[in-house]
Amino acid sequence: MFATLFIYSCSMKWMSLTWILSCIFIAYMANSIWTIYCLFYPTPCQPNTQCLKSFLETNPKLQIWVYTSLRNRVSAESQLQLVTTFDNLAITDEIERKVNISIPKKTQNNGTLFLHIFLVPQGVLSPFSSPWKQHQHSSLTTYIIPQAETFNLMGSENKLNNTQKQHPDSTVSHWRSHITLSIMEDEMSFGLSSIPNEIHQFISIYKNAYLPVLYVDELSYRIRDLLPINNTVTKLPLTITYRPISVGKLRLWINMQLSMSQLQALGFTEKDTDEIKGIFADTNLYLLLLTFMVAAFHMLFDVLAFKNDISYWRNRKTMVGLSTRTVVWRCISTFIIFLYLLDEETSMLVLIPSGLGAIIELGSASEKERQTKEFDLQAMKYLSYLLYPLCLCGAVYSLIYTPHKSWYSWTIKSMVNGVYAFGFLFMLPQLFVNYKVSHHDNDR
Repeated sequence: MFATLFIYSCSMKWMSLTWILSCIFIAYMANSIWTIYCLFYPTPCQPNTQCLKSFLETNPKLQIWVYTSLRNRVSAESQLQLVTTFDNLAITDEIERKVNISIPKKTQNNGTLFLHIFLVPQGVLSPFSSPWKQHQHSSLTTYIIPQAETFNLMGSENKLNNTQKQHPDSTVSHWRSHITLSIMEDEMSFGLSSIPNEIHQFISIYKNAYLPVLYVDELSYRIRDLLPINNTVTKLPLTITYRPISVGKLRLWINMQLSMSQLQALGFTEKDTDEIKGIFADTNLYLLLLTFMVAAFHMLFDVLAFKNDISYWRNRKTMVGLSTRTVVWRCISTFIIFLYLLDEETSMLVLIPSGLGAIIELGSASEKERQTKEFDLQAMKYLSYLLYPLCLCGAVYSLIYTPHKSWYSWTIKSMVNGVYAFGFLFMLPQLFVNYKVSHHDNDR
């Protein structure tokens, strides 16, 4: 019954843009929920079909060997440097081990170093002599632009020492100080024609069963975990964490990792994707699903708010009863906040809505009304006695006691502090205008 009413309401000719957006949103949410359900509950192997069973059903004793190498593809143990082993590993164990890695000269000079992980039966002398093995590799180094250092603008010593370090043009090799390994713990049987696409690439068959799925979690490391590498570094710490992973979470993580790669291909930086990864790496799975729901509604409300703002200013023909300076202030403050976010190299996911809001506010400040302007000027006269000295004192305090990246950064941050600290005071001109307009109408 509900579905019928929903389809009927969405197909009505007189429906508004809000209805269209709401219908699209509901369809998107329904599809997302169904997709997530299918990820966590894949189609099991049906009776009377060819099934591929899990090798874990035999309760094998397992061992993990961890190596480093300058190569991403290896064919002999001589190309590897042993780091550590995990002996008598149980799938359900959770292990954290800290080791120190020797850094080769090539890696010190902006080269790459890879971590190679082998999952083998317990007791083998070498992964290359094992009857079966699962192998994954991951880069221990990544290349990012270092964050610009801040310094006290009034301190000449710090300024001389740090001016040349600001805004480097080239990327620098950084060390991943944390890496997470996982094995899929679900002992599921798959039909030969219905193996999920996400884990198909990890499937290896041995004695008519698929071997344990070994996975390196690329979503677990954050930019804050990275350490810069230079030619004086000989050893760096590495924390290796092992934890089991469910088939649903594994498929979700693989899809998210693919999405991160696609975002970077579209021009998003690693800092942008790092903020998204933080949602997954630092959040409980159930809280993550709740976050997804809240983010989806937030996106809908953002779109509807932009649409209502545009409609309001398009249909309004006069500024009577509106404080022109308050409208202009909203425009300027939104633009200042946008510049501040840009200076702080904030994620594009935040910059884009902020930029759209600044454009809408800019359009709303293009009209004037003479009668309202007189009341507005009177209100702003009294407000300026308090506003300007406070803004000036705050800017001077920030200049003396707070480090900044540059004079431009200090200027923008001071303006933003004024926006945040005193923005609420700009409600007063609107209240004053409302009172004056109402009083003027009553006198008539």
